[in-house]
Amino acid sequence: MTALLGTAALASGLVLALTSLAAWVGVATGRATAGSARRLTYAVLGAAVAAAVVLEWALLTHDFSVRYVAENGGRAVPLYYTVTSLWSALEGSLLLWLVVLSGYAAAVARRPDPRAARHHPWVLVTLSVVAAFFFALALFGGNAFELVSPAPADGPGPNPLLQDNPLMGAHPPLLYLGYVGLAVPFAYAVAALVTGDTGRGWLLAVRRWTLVAWTFLTVGIVLGAWWSYAVLGWGGYWAWDPVENASLLPWLTATALLHSAMVQERRATLRVWNVCLAVASFVLVLVGTFLTRSGIVDSVHAFSRSSLGALLLGFVAVVLTTVAALLVWRADRLGPDGTLHARLSRETVFLGNNVLLVGLAFTVLLGTLFPVFAQLADGSQVSVGPPYFNQMAAPVALVVLLLMALGPLVSWGSDSVPALARRVATPAAVAVALVALLVALGVHGAAALTAFGLAALVLATSLQLVGQGARVVRRATGRSWPGALLEAGRRRRRLYGGLVVHVGVALAAVAVAASSSFATATEQRVAVGERVAAAGWTAQLESVERERTAQEMRVVAQLTLEEAGRERGTAAPELRTFPAHSITVASPAVRSTLAGDVYLTVTEVDPDGGWALIRIAVNPMVSWLWIAGGVMALGAAVAGWPARRARREPDVAEEPVPALAPGEP
Repeated sequence: MTALLGTAALASGLVLALTSLAAWVGVATGRATAGSARRLTYAVLGAAVAAAVVLEWALLTHDFSVRYVAENGGRAVPLYYTVTSLWSALEGSLLLWLVVLSGYAAAVARRPDPRAARHHPWVLVTLSVVAAFFFALALFGGNAFELVSPAPADGPGPNPLLQDNPLMGAHPPLLYLGYVGLAVPFAYAVAALVTGDTGRGWLLAVRRWTLVAWTFLTVGIVLGAWWSYAVLGWGGYWAWDPVENASLLPWLTATALLHSAMVQERRATLRVWNVCLAVASFVLVLVGTFLTRSGIVDSVHAFSRSSLGALLLGFVAVVLTTVAALLVWRADRLGPDGTLHARLSRETVFLGNNVLLVGLAFTVLLGTLFPVFAQLADGSQVSVGPPYFNQMAAPVALVVLLLMALGPLVSWGSDSVPALARRVATPAAVAVALVALLVALGVHGAAALTAFGLAALVLATSLQLVGQGARVVRRATGRSWPGALLEAGRRRRRLYGGLVVHVGVALAAVAVAASSSFATATEQRVAVGERVAAAGWTAQLESVERERTAQEMRVVAQLTLEEAGRERGTAAPELRTFPAHSITVASPAVRSTLAGDVYLTVTEVDPDGGWALIRIAVNPMVSWLWIAGGVMALGAAVAGWPARRARREPDVAEEPVPALAPGEP
């Protein structure tokens, strides 16, 4: 019965999505009303939720007649990880995809933007097409409700790596909210091509939905890095794994879109470019979905090999062909763009930022897909590792940091080098002074020092602009400094939100530069009572303990920690073996402070418990990477907070709006 209900929900969702598609076409052509089409969109969401609820019920009730439960459920799995098992494997994750996509479609249908009324029905047409494809994929390509006979008495549970950290309940849903959310800007791009309208209403809608998706995607990526760091035991947080790259690619193009949208908002230019960025972001989402679900790449994050790859690749081809045809059809109504006359302006800085971000995305995409192309060409096994990505990405990232610092200081329209030099003098002096201080303290490494200096430049620039804005408001209103600061932030919410995001990126750059350049590690076989040391920390092996449960065999190395001769507590890294999955996981013990982490793993033990192979690493400033993710999300929330509340304040329009930066209108 459970399998029948689930399959019926998916079939109903497919039929409803197709019906919704026809209804929204009717609305777009004036042959139907939006009310019935909207209710159909809600019904699509209901079908997706119903399918997910049915599978969740099957997991919770241990209905092992359902193949997905038989392969990913288990009686010994804790309740929390039983719930999260819904998205722990390929077929269940498709249901999460559908719930998120249908939820976005329902949100768009419920609150149409009056400024983009022409686009609204075509946006829903596009989202209905995407929903119909994924319902078909979930029904015919990866049906989670297939039956297995005879039904086993128990299941192995999800992959052990997916039941070892509470972030399993947050990271995938947030990542999907960001990933799938980019379908909405894509739908607006298609609507723009159909209507030939890329006006202000369209632009504001695209920016708002892109910012929503970007925020979720940022948090999802950072939480994924945190999870990798805390669970996988290899000591890092980003390995340039193909699936990791798949999440980064649309983030880069969406970041470029958020900046180029501001240029179009000021000047009638970059319209086709913005349409292409919105399309590219979603196409990269589809490519990432293909990489994750085709089994074509070897990744710890990928699902098992399946037949979905060809279907997803075909859908990517259909999307690209359709968009190309629409571009040709509407070429006369989309251009020509206005030109950027000034060599130095905020528009040109943002354009440079766009070129770098898109170039970086192409570089990462090329490195990610090259092994796939090589295998398809002649069957050779080629791998592209971190050295390629680091060498290609690091210089570009440093230039992006520089533009991030200079951009808010440059005027819109036109600016001059001497004027910009005066504005940047103080932040530049701060950055140079910091680098000089670090060199005096013995810090070395050109790349790391450059990153620290540019991050300081970004931070100093942001503080300078915030201070200027507060000072202007204070002079105009006589408020206290805290009050003036809050008022300036309220009035220039988008600018201040963007500056907070920049601060988050600068903090992330510092964390990455410090942890990748100055980490120290030692791996050593130590007997009970002996010590291993790194960067002033020592770990003494007190004992090796073993434990066996129904699911796993666990070996725990009990360690006492000292820093410069002072006791710093204990740590217990583990070596866990899961016989049902034939997998062994080195679960680390991490002692975190703002200054750095002590990261301990055990990778081998004496069968008699006399010794253990212990790795101790001291990773500077890693915690700042997680903080940076929160700061970026906070800034995005500030920038994207609806302006309606501000407009309701009767006194706002009467007060002068301060210019926070030279050149701000």
